Amino acid sequence: MSGHKWLYNENVKDHFMNPRNILDKIEEYKPDGEGLTGNVQCGDEMLFVIKVTDGIITDAKWKTFGCASAIASTSKLSEMVIGMKIEDAYKISPQEVVKALGGLPDKKIHCSVLGDKALRAAIDDYYKKNNMADKIQEKKAMVICNCMNVTDHDIEDAVLEGVRDYDKLQEMTKLGTVCGGCKDEAITVMNEYIKKYFE
Repeated sequence: MSGHKWLYNENVKDHFMNPRNILDKIEEYKPDGEGLTGNVQCGDEMLFVIKVTDGIITDAKWKTFGCASAIASTSKLSEMVIGMKIEDAYKISPQEVVKALGGLPDKKIHCSVLGDKALRAAIDDYYKKNNMADKIQEKKAMVICNCMNVTDHDIEDAVLEGVRDYDKLQEMTKLGTVCGGCKDEAITVMNEYIKKYFE
């Protein structure tokens, strides 16, 4: 790696080079909850599994096809949730993981969301298996652009991928390309996500 500058701090580098709690064989692990998110065809997929006793996460393992940031952030996340009440683990945000790592480059923040989403999916799976489906917190999508069926979730994903202005948002999502009536609301939603993740 001579001549190349490492973009990450030493904590991130440590979790990338020496990741904690990697899942080996899921058949042997027998998780109480299992969550999968992402798409391997796009290069990022995350599997997160948990064991739960008396409402406490007693163990957590994971496997990913993601980048250094996804590996490091999920390694850190797995450490954070072991010993935590399941309802508290459900509320962990990507920002908390990034802060615990000492920061990530802005263009890599979206990678930290993979572990966060997979963890919540694993907890949801645990709730379903244990007749506690009422505890699952469905995040309903709100349609912002009716013409192109673009939701607030799509805008959130675009911001996490690096979008910071309306033109780039339109280019990535195609919203506002038919009637344009959603522009003001789209900009408001975009700015809310920029503030949430980056300010």
